[in-house]
Amino acid sequence: MLADYVLTEMARPDGPAGPGSGLPLNRRLYEALRRAMLEGRLSAGDRLPSSRELAQDLHLSRNTVVAALEQLGAEGYLVSRVGSGTYVHEQLPHAGMGARPRAHAGTTRLPGLSGRGRVLVERYGACALEIQPFTPGPADFSAFPVALWQRLQNRHWRNARPEMLDYTTSGGYGPLRRAVADYLRVSRSVRLDPEQVLITTGTQQSLELCAQLLADAGDAVWIEDPAYWGAIKALTACGLQLQPVPVDGDGVDPAAASGTAPRLIYVTPSHQYPSGVVMPLVRRQALLAAAARANAWILEDDYDSEFRFDGAPIASLSGLDDDGRVCYLGTFSKVLYPGLKLGYLVAPRALVDAFRQAHYDLYRPGQLPLQAALAEFIEMGHFAAALRRTRQTYAARRAQLLQALEPLLHTGQVQLTGAAQGLHLCLRLPLSVDDRAIAEQLAAEGISVRPLSAYCLQRRDLRGLLIGYGYAQPQLIEPCARRIVAVVQQALR
Repeated sequence: MLADYVLTEMARPDGPAGPGSGLPLNRRLYEALRRAMLEGRLSAGDRLPSSRELAQDLHLSRNTVVAALEQLGAEGYLVSRVGSGTYVHEQLPHAGMGARPRAHAGTTRLPGLSGRGRVLVERYGACALEIQPFTPGPADFSAFPVALWQRLQNRHWRNARPEMLDYTTSGGYGPLRRAVADYLRVSRSVRLDPEQVLITTGTQQSLELCAQLLADAGDAVWIEDPAYWGAIKALTACGLQLQPVPVDGDGVDPAAASGTAPRLIYVTPSHQYPSGVVMPLVRRQALLAAAARANAWILEDDYDSEFRFDGAPIASLSGLDDDGRVCYLGTFSKVLYPGLKLGYLVAPRALVDAFRQAHYDLYRPGQLPLQAALAEFIEMGHFAAALRRTRQTYAARRAQLLQALEPLLHTGQVQLTGAAQGLHLCLRLPLSVDDRAIAEQLAAEGISVRPLSAYCLQRRDLRGLLIGYGYAQPQLIEPCARRIVAVVQQALR
């Protein structure tokens, strides 16, 4: 029976569709169905059950099943016939030719990868879940003013001068750099000149540029534990040695660090990712002092500071820096839309020329018409308006989610962190609870939360669930949150 085979493949620990693959649930289903066709368990011309039937048989959400079937159709494995159903393609290679031998354990590792390459592709992949209600990270950009944005872009394309179509050696479009500098001075208390601002393709590129310029391969970098997987991979790709530093209720604790003195220190002080804790003034001063003693650079990732719901925004760590050793990283992805692929880096004043040169040499930056449209978008007040709208939207969703999760907080076994800011919160659970099992159970029901333990590098004393509300539609928040409450309560019992 097809359902039995698929369930077996998706439960196989060492298989491409198994829970250890690190793939989203719809990709695991895709792999299992594709394998069934290539091994001849589904022959050319065979009719598949409907998506609704498959969802029921496999205990998966229909959206997950539809996504897998659509991908198989796009790649030519399946063909849909109007009024008849979905069939295995008549000319599918290998279909009906019998089962191929199963690879032995360990043979899936690609021999051509370097040791660093294997770390990049084999570790921290469990966070790559499909976007469903409560997936941490994604924002809702459905209300973005697309028509206005298109008009601004079209105007700058029509009037584009030849130099606007070339690379830029200045770190980005001048008016956009000035707009970013003005915004950061007012909203984040960053002390800077527009010349210090570089427009990048986002936080990942900013991290890579800092690592390439400020550290050598093999140098130590302090990184929060638990930590943002994107920073882990970016810093690992630059050949740096990660030294995890535990995060407590006040953020990363420099007094708990061990090992060699760091060259870089990566932190998310305003809303630690993933725990959500906020670093207070005393800890920020201690961190700056530790960096000064080690002659280290601090990389401050201020990824969602725009969204603070309880009290005034927290001032940046960069605003306390008197020595010029903090590199400030930000992005437009949360307020506008991720596909914009524009972020910014505030380089140390003494190294601006070096950062500009490396920015040009390594990445050949361009997209000046796009940057010009964004500068005008900010100057005309549309960015501030978009920020007000999204802040109101997320505040309402946050309140709805907190109310629905209230029964868990009364148990005395669950703590809530990170709810005052950002687009996710963290439910801290007892060590006796398997947060990965809870996340897998909810994912099978179409609800994506992430286990806190998956973000840990060395720690084994953290359990919890990251719940994002940026992408959660209001009508789904209450029923999905009720299901989270029920599953967690069952685990606690």
